[in-house]
Amino acid sequence: MTQLPTRIARWSARHAGRAIACWFAFVVLCLGAGIAVGTNQATSVDFRVGEAGRAEAIAAEGGLERRPTEQILIRSRSGPLDTAAADSAAQDLTERMRRLPGVDSVAAPLRSRDGTAVMVAVVMKGPELEGKKNVVPLLGQTAQVAAAHRGLIVEETGSPAISKGVNDQRGEDLALSERLTLPVTLVTLLLVFGSVVMAGVPLLLALSSIAAALGLSMVASHLMPDAGVGTNMILLIGLAVGVDYTLFYLEREREERARAQGRLGSEALVELAAATAGRAIVVSGLAVIVSTATLYLAADVIFSSLATGTILVVAVAVASSLTVLPALLVKIGKQRERRAARTADRRARSGGPGRVRRSWPLRPGRGDETRAQTGRLSGALLRPARRHPVLTLCVSVFVMLALAAPALGLKLIDPGRDTFSRDIPAMQVYDRLNAAFPELTTQHRVSARSTPERAGEVREALAELGRRAQSDPLFDKTAEPRILTSADGRTSVLELAVPFNATSERGIASLTRLRQEHLPATAGALAGVETAVSGDVARGRDYVDHEHGKLPLVLGFLLLVTFLMTLWAFRSVVIALIGVLLNLLSAAAALGALVAVFQGTWAEGLLGFDSLGAIASRVPLFLFVILFGLSMDYQVFVVSRIKEAMDGGMTAREAVLEGISRSAKVVTSAAIVMVTVFGAFVALHLTEMKQMGFCLAIAVLLDAVVVRLMVLPSLLLLLGDRAWRPLRRSRRTAPACGAGNNIPPGARPLQNVG
Repeated sequence: MTQLPTRIARWSARHAGRAIACWFAFVVLCLGAGIAVGTNQATSVDFRVGEAGRAEAIAAEGGLERRPTEQILIRSRSGPLDTAAADSAAQDLTERMRRLPGVDSVAAPLRSRDGTAVMVAVVMKGPELEGKKNVVPLLGQTAQVAAAHRGLIVEETGSPAISKGVNDQRGEDLALSERLTLPVTLVTLLLVFGSVVMAGVPLLLALSSIAAALGLSMVASHLMPDAGVGTNMILLIGLAVGVDYTLFYLEREREERARAQGRLGSEALVELAAATAGRAIVVSGLAVIVSTATLYLAADVIFSSLATGTILVVAVAVASSLTVLPALLVKIGKQRERRAARTADRRARSGGPGRVRRSWPLRPGRGDETRAQTGRLSGALLRPARRHPVLTLCVSVFVMLALAAPALGLKLIDPGRDTFSRDIPAMQVYDRLNAAFPELTTQHRVSARSTPERAGEVREALAELGRRAQSDPLFDKTAEPRILTSADGRTSVLELAVPFNATSERGIASLTRLRQEHLPATAGALAGVETAVSGDVARGRDYVDHEHGKLPLVLGFLLLVTFLMTLWAFRSVVIALIGVLLNLLSAAAALGALVAVFQGTWAEGLLGFDSLGAIASRVPLFLFVILFGLSMDYQVFVVSRIKEAMDGGMTAREAVLEGISRSAKVVTSAAIVMVTVFGAFVALHLTEMKQMGFCLAIAVLLDAVVVRLMVLPSLLLLLGDRAWRPLRRSRRTAPACGAGNNIPPGARPLQNVG
């Protein structure tokens, strides 16, 4: 593992121009291939889970699946609704919609119970999820009707219009997050390197890695359909890890340059950096990839899309750090060396001092050794662990557990339509539609499948089910239950109206009542008839239950692979156990903070969200998987420096302090970048993305500051040599990774000038 990054770096350093050209050709090729094949979007079939998915499959078999439907609401602009004017507008709308090629049917106008509104339902052609792509002409016709009837308010909503609004808002949000994160990231890198050129290198590689990963994700979608969230994850993770990996590599190369004191050329310095930082990047990248791959065990198209996007962008970021980064460093280094040589030559000819001014941004060193670049803040945070490890360990763990405590009251909710931002115009109309037509708020769909000769029997049982539901206060009493039967008589579907939101307690109670009481007493009692319930409530509840069922499996494999990856990297059972426990501690604390902030209402005004009283069901599992991978970045880089110091002859205590001191500043800088990237998502509109961004930002902050600068050093100082006992080192090895002034084989020393 040590040799591979070094060999790649050596080739790239010696063929810098070719390596840079090959990298950007690779990026263009990936993008071109992705654009050429396009994205294979997930269909309704890919989202089916649980009983709701089974019910939808039964309905689809008979051609009775849900269709994309738009509702156009007609209201008075002021005063009572003019019936004649509303009827005229509805007629005009109906004629316009029927002429559109994407419209299947237009229902008769429906007047609200209080007479204040008229609604026209338009059923579109094609699958349910395709509606958002074809809804623009309908929105255009609605706007024209509104312009022609200025005395009325004519507005449109429906699943297609809402989905389009969510996509548009997501695009605006991503643009906003880029405007927030890129400047902050650039400023952070400027503070670290003190050079515009060197600060631009991590951003350049991160953005090119994102571009390549986007193209590869389009190609990968033809193997695993894209649920529409892969791009978000590539942007979210790509900028974070892309900058981090480059930052770790650059910092190590700069350290080797300072240590060499001008005796080594750029190619040799890149090789030294590759032997240490390069190996750590490979190990941490593999850890993120392997950890993220456990999401595939969830057997869910959304998690699969998240996993694919993350794996691709991390793999590309690792590749860029190992290939094009060494080439760029050699190019920049040689240019500055030539500039320094010319300056020295001019001074020599003019009789001036022969000392060469360093053009590479460096911190002052002493002799042949660089001082540990801890930084004031990092040094202050590390001081308690160095002086009082027992007390520091107890206090820091207590604080983390206190933060984790609210997670015991965690409530999960499916982030469905009711949770979308009301800044979306279609969602505002959706609320007004539900107020005027409460019977349209939520719908249950009972699917039944049997033989054609039993169609009449099944319809009668479903009719009885409808009558029982209408007498139940949890169901709407005014909307007539509707029964649909397929042409072959094998499939029937009963539609029941519920006047409560799908995520409300009464909405969920109506599903429970239907599945446990009404259905078993009617159609469910027929021998040989297969029945199942789907609809707005069932989809959300079954999805949450599906995730609960997969959670132990995913977390179990996640803990196992994290342990094995750490054991493989450091050959220490104790270090592997510490890594798993600390990752759990970080994740639990972040989840507790998430519950405390988003499950209540006290932070609504501060963070700009409407509390759902629960956490989006995908967030906890996503948090654990991604955080375990990202935490391995810090674990690998910090522990690698400690192990390197021990291999150089230091005692366990000296190695811990040396390794953490040397890695503290760069880890803190990397954490600032990640916190900025993730924290920017808190400014987005989509509640689920807010929760994900907040949780990841808090988790990374806690992991980099509390865990890596307080808990980890305290533990390692207390354990001493026992933490490394399984390493079984038979002899002290000379530091082959830049711990001294050794020169790699074949490296040409740089002659001092002047």
